[in-house]
Amino acid sequence: MRIGLVTDGLPDLALPDLLRTAADLGIATLEFGCGNWSSAPHLKLDALLASTATRNDFLTQLAAHGLLISALNCSGNPLHPGEHGRAHREVTSKTIRLAGLLGIPRVVMMSGCPGGRGDANANWITTAWPPEAARVLEWQWSEQVIPYWRGLVQEAQTAGVVRLCLELHGQQNVFNVATLFRLREAVGPMVGANLDPSHLFWMAADPLAAVRALGEAIHHVHAKDTRINAPVAAVNGQIDVTPMDRLDARAWSYVTLGDGHDAGWWRRFCAALRDAGYDDVLSIEHEDMALPPIDGVRRSVALLREVIAT
Repeated sequence: MRIGLVTDGLPDLALPDLLRTAADLGIATLEFGCGNWSSAPHLKLDALLASTATRNDFLTQLAAHGLLISALNCSGNPLHPGEHGRAHREVTSKTIRLAGLLGIPRVVMMSGCPGGRGDANANWITTAWPPEAARVLEWQWSEQVIPYWRGLVQEAQTAGVVRLCLELHGQQNVFNVATLFRLREAVGPMVGANLDPSHLFWMAADPLAAVRALGEAIHHVHAKDTRINAPVAAVNGQIDVTPMDRLDARAWSYVTLGDGHDAGWWRRFCAALRDAGYDDVLSIEHEDMALPPIDGVRRSVALLREVIAT
């Protein structure tokens, strides 16, 4: 397996400093945010689309440090009602086009979540009751999710992208293994999982069981950890709307690799991935609010290097 990095984790580094730092840490691949929920700190989407010379210079800079691109990332909500959704759809389409031009086969994103017939904002249905919830959910899938994704698969095929990698994330219609397979069955095997165990942890799923269930549908992997605050979770459960920076008050928080689950767990995770046929990139996504980003990335690299080698 190769150690990668979602470059948004080091947003304050200019591109030359990012590349030098990644190479010094022994990182092999980079995943660049292109917009939507990413500020795209290291990539100018429109400039790269507009100029062959700009694209060649970008790739030359990476090659000079022995780095490859594992994926482009445009995570957002292209199904959001109104102008917000239109803007995210535009960035998504541009990202797919750029991936094709750069020869990158994978784009990481999220499924999106529409409103519920007239809503001004996304409406994430998480229960089958009362009856109107089930009706809204079925409308979302049949009228919004599946039609959009059928069109996006065609866009990707035209661009030369072969894998659309969906992060199983809350506030999205595709948020677990079952919903990933629902979409995959409707639009084809180009759609697979960007498997990030951190989200499965807080949704009370077992990432190891998810790996076994997904098998060849795993297209890409994020390495990110979650720590469950057991006393808070015992009282309030793990559905938590407490602000992310109130770490002591939350039922769970994203943490540096090893601070939620030890090296033994990550070793089992890597073994399960290999058994499922995935022997590719583990893309570190640093979102630990308690550590300086460079410290968290450095510690995450060290842990992955240890568990991959054993």
